Amino acid sequence: MDSSFQRDDLDNQILTALMEDARTPFAELAKRFNVSAGTIHVRVEKMKQAGIITGAQITVNPKALGYDVCCFIGINLKSAGDYPSAIAKLNALEEVVEAYYTTGNYSVFVKVMCQSIDGLQHVLINRIQSIDEIQSTETLISLQNPIVRAVKP
Repeated sequence: MDSSFQRDDLDNQILTALMEDARTPFAELAKRFNVSAGTIHVRVEKMKQAGIITGAQITVNPKALGYDVCCFIGINLKSAGDYPSAIAKLNALEEVVEAYYTTGNYSVFVKVMCQSIDGLQHVLINRIQSIDEIQSTETLISLQNPIVRAVKP
C-alpha cells in the first residue's frame, strides 16, 4: 500500500463515478473526463496500490433474499484479552455481517441479519450468548435503514 499517494480532482471524479457504477468502462470514463482510457487505467491502478480502491462488488437487497430482521448487538466481553477469540467465533457465524471493536458501553458491536425473529432468537441464545468469552449482550432491532451511503472521495 502506497501511503504517499495524493488524490487530485480527477481521481475523486473517477472514484465517484466508479462508486456509482463499478462496471463503467474506462473508455466511457475517459470520454466523460476528457482524458485517455490509459489515463483512467493508470489512475485506477495507482488508487488500488494506495489501498483506496480495495475491490468492486455488487450490492444485494437482504429483504429480497429473505432476511427480514436486521439488528445490532452490543457485546460485553469477560476481559479485554478475550477479544481475539471472541471475534474469531463471531466471524464463524454467517448471520454476523459486520463487527466493530468500540469504545463506550460495549467491547464489540455487531450487525446481525436473520430471516425471522425466531431465527434471531436462535442465533442470539444458542450461538452468540453461548460464546464463553461473552459476558453480556444488548440487542437493538432495526426498524428502518433510511440512510445508506459511502464516504465521498
